Amino acid sequence: MKLGSLKEGGRDGTLVVVSRDLTRAVRASGIAPTLQRALDDWASLAPRLQALSAALDAGQADGEFDLDFNALAAPLPRGYEFVDGSAYLAHVERVRQARGAQVPERFYTDPLMYQATSGGFLGPREPIRVVSEEDGIDLEAEVVVVTGDVPMAVDAAQASAHILLVGLVNDVSLRNLIPGELAKGFGFLQAKPRSALSPVLVTPDELGEAWAGHKLHLAMQTHINGAWFGAPEAGVDMQFDFAQLIAHAARTRPLVAGTLVGSGTIANHDSGKGASCLAEQRTVETLRDGQPATPFLCFGDTVRIEMRARDGSPVFGAIEQRIERQPLP
Repeated sequence: MKLGSLKEGGRDGTLVVVSRDLTRAVRASGIAPTLQRALDDWASLAPRLQALSAALDAGQADGEFDLDFNALAAPLPRGYEFVDGSAYLAHVERVRQARGAQVPERFYTDPLMYQATSGGFLGPREPIRVVSEEDGIDLEAEVVVVTGDVPMAVDAAQASAHILLVGLVNDVSLRNLIPGELAKGFGFLQAKPRSALSPVLVTPDELGEAWAGHKLHLAMQTHINGAWFGAPEAGVDMQFDFAQLIAHAARTRPLVAGTLVGSGTIANHDSGKGASCLAEQRTVETLRDGQPATPFLCFGDTVRIEMRARDGSPVFGAIEQRIERQPLP
């Protein structure tokens, strides 16, 4: 099934079940008012949501309506926790190579991960607002999973059972703020504004054969200002699968239902498939030409991030955002 949230009913939105073709929806208020409420009691509520989804796809759901993506908030307008990995080491290797550094051996056995912001996620059509272009505005197209309650010290074999939903995230980065923050030795803060989620999150069984080995085997398609930017394969060159990432995050603490776990920027060793962030493309250019040629995003630019099934049908819907100046208070 596919789940989303309308921009109504308060900060956490109103839960809707969305048709497989993303054209129709029905409010699920009689089952759970919000997606977080459904996640909190997934074992008992998911079967009822599945039944509503089947009725919707059969054209038999009472109260169904035509879906307007502009009316959608993020499926989880705010989450209890968002931990973001960097599972595609092709990206890490290139960045390190560009500055003449080696990738530490432990990176191949111990996932990179940081605590991201989750107090609010942008909807799929909401703009990215930034104070200054000088901050180095970048997109990061990633896959994200949403978990149920995960016990502390779970191993990867057990962790896979706690993956409830799958979607996309644009993990916005301000690249020119990152070096100074990391130099402090305490991680990201100002360099990571709010991220945007895809219009819907889907259950793994909705993905069919594309969901295998706890990875999503589809191309991450990104366009900037309408021009093709990249379509790397998310199931290729992923050093750590989502079960491993969840186990890493839960090693010393439990994860609550509604935790989001990100894959990190999708990147393949084959740079001919393009990139999923500007920093990646600029690194490829630096290694090839000695300097980057692609600029970071400017006010007025637009980004589009999506995945399509092998038959061309939309899976999550597209994240479509415009870069805008944030007025000072």
